[in-house]
Amino acid sequence: MDNRQAIGSWLSGPRAAMEDAGAEFGHRGEQLGLPESGPGSIARPGRRLGALAVDWSLCVLIAYGLITEGYGQATSNWALLIFLVLSVLTVGTLGFTPGKRLFGLRVVTLATGQVHPGRALLRSVLLCLAIPALIWDRDGRGLHDRLAGTVEIRI
Repeated sequence: MDNRQAIGSWLSGPRAAMEDAGAEFGHRGEQLGLPESGPGSIARPGRRLGALAVDWSLCVLIAYGLITEGYGQATSNWALLIFLVLSVLTVGTLGFTPGKRLFGLRVVTLATGQVHPGRALLRSVLLCLAIPALIWDRDGRGLHDRLAGTVEIRI
C-alpha cells in the first residue's frame, strides 16, 4: 500500500476505508426500509443544518424584537426557549418546523408516519441539549431521533 493510499483512507474515514476493502453497508436508511433518494429518503446533513439555521434565526429575531429589545446573553437564552416551544408545537402537530418545511423535510415515526407530541417533546429537549444531535448512527439519524423513535425524511 502506498503512503498516499494510507493517508487517503485515514482522511476519508473508517466507512470509506471499509468500503474500499469490500464491505457492503448499503445506503442510508436501508435498515429502516427507506429509499436511497427522493421523497421518503433520509434527510442529508446539509438540508438539516440549513433548516436548523432558519429556525434558529427566526427564534433569535423573535427574542430580539419582542422580548429583550437588544442583543445579549438574555437574547440567546430566550431564543433557546422559543426554539424549544416552536419545535415541540410544530413538529408535534404538523411534523415540521418552518425551516424544515422550507428545505422540504419532515419528522415522522416509522410505525405511524406521524409524531406524537410526547415524542416531539423528547426530541426537542434532546435537540436543545445539542450533544445527542451530534452523535449519528450509520443511517444518519441523530441520537435525539433514535431515542425519540423518529426519523427526518425528505418530502
